[in-house]
Amino acid sequence: MNGAEVLLNTLADNGVEVCFGNPGTSEMQLVTAFDRELRIRPVLCLFEGVATGAADGYARIRGRPAATLLHLGAGLANGSANLHNARRAFSPVVNIVGDHATYHRPLDAPLSSDIDSLARPVSVWVKAAQTAQEAADLAAEAVLHSRAGAGGPATLILPADCAWSTAGSRGQVVVVPARARPDTARVAAVARAVRAASKPMILVGSGALTEQGLLAAGRLGRAGLRVVMDTFVARQPRGAGRFMPERMQYFAELALSSLQGVDLMVLASTRRPVAFFAYPGVPNILVPEGCAVEMLSEPHEDGEYSLQALAEALDASPTPQSVPFKVSEITPTGALTAATAGTSIARHLPEGAIVSEDAVTSGLPVYAQTYAARQHEWLFLTGGAIGQGIPAAIGAALAEPRRKVVCLTGDGAGAYTLQGLWTLVREKLDVTVVVFANHAYRILAIELARTRSGEAGPRARGLLSLTDPTLDWVSMAVGFGMAATRCQTAESFDVTFARCVREAGPHLIEVLIE
Repeated sequence: MNGAEVLLNTLADNGVEVCFGNPGTSEMQLVTAFDRELRIRPVLCLFEGVATGAADGYARIRGRPAATLLHLGAGLANGSANLHNARRAFSPVVNIVGDHATYHRPLDAPLSSDIDSLARPVSVWVKAAQTAQEAADLAAEAVLHSRAGAGGPATLILPADCAWSTAGSRGQVVVVPARARPDTARVAAVARAVRAASKPMILVGSGALTEQGLLAAGRLGRAGLRVVMDTFVARQPRGAGRFMPERMQYFAELALSSLQGVDLMVLASTRRPVAFFAYPGVPNILVPEGCAVEMLSEPHEDGEYSLQALAEALDASPTPQSVPFKVSEITPTGALTAATAGTSIARHLPEGAIVSEDAVTSGLPVYAQTYAARQHEWLFLTGGAIGQGIPAAIGAALAEPRRKVVCLTGDGAGAYTLQGLWTLVREKLDVTVVVFANHAYRILAIELARTRSGEAGPRARGLLSLTDPTLDWVSMAVGFGMAATRCQTAESFDVTFARCVREAGPHLIEVLIE
């Protein structure tokens, strides 16, 4: 077998089941190897940012690595934004990046680049193979590093001659070590601090928001500990019958206002919170003055266990807090807004649905409306790099084909990776894409004021507007082969969304919001 074959064999032996790719000349040996390694499903994406975002969504839902196949440094660079999001989500992704043959690299061919330097900012591990056998060994190592500790993207650079040369054997099947757990002394110290505080809270990050971690958080809530989660987490189980933690406010002023009086902040699977951006005259560390901070568990540690251990240390009730089922029984009427759309989404969201959200200003009203809907999971924009919604929905749908996936995206965010619509159709994925079309980068209009950048004139407004021409999402979706509907009233959206989530297959709804 050649290096490409043993590499794919090794990935499959280590539980990799899907590879999202946009290959080029240097990856042709891997392309043909998929015909001989049938355990890995190759999925073509028309843009590398779709491939990396899909791998992220798959990994978040499946809990095991997804692979990407990228063409040299240029392909990796195209996919970097969603790899940034994947790293912030601690998603186990294995990137296979093709490179020129080892003896061709010194010639500085047109596609030559410093792949290592491009990969490091968005990877937890980067190595380049020098031989075919080393490619197989490094594939196993990449899987291990993508899953170890907090996890994250691991990047293996594969020169073309390492792919076509003969290899001896497959790489090993790796054993991922269990996450470290906080010791009893640390848990006991945090419990003492909680009992001594007058207004304690615990801030919970991605690694603790598992199903069991959420049950433990609900026990802590019943014990009187205020439970807040990071603004953007990888995956949140939510809906009726589950505990609903507060969500840290996005804007620094609102976050600090909501934390006023808190005298103890416990951190579980997260770090000390900071503002998303710096603003003139606004604090950038989101810890109230005089508030003590206690670390219960680092992001690389077992956050689920740490919450359970703290609940036991505080003698918390075994019955967690939870929200009852509550959605509107009345069909929204009149103007179509993000809020009225959120009411309809809450009404019709199927049990067990997965929501991939990248809707920026329109996402928050929908999130607020669906807290007590049927049980579902929410995927957040962890790294803040827009263009994640559609790709992550692709990955989620492939990870859980029996569950309905709903993608919520803005017209500006969706335009970054609209090529993903083609992959949704080609793979026949059960995804309903809702595009909130306000014809602007509305969040930037808010940030313009917050950064005290001055009044926007006509040229400045041109950088924030998505008009002249206005994006026609129905036509674009149809061009990619997808059924699409435009809604302009609350009533029409309610009917259309209900129909789309009942029917299998990909659909797009363009929501013209006021």
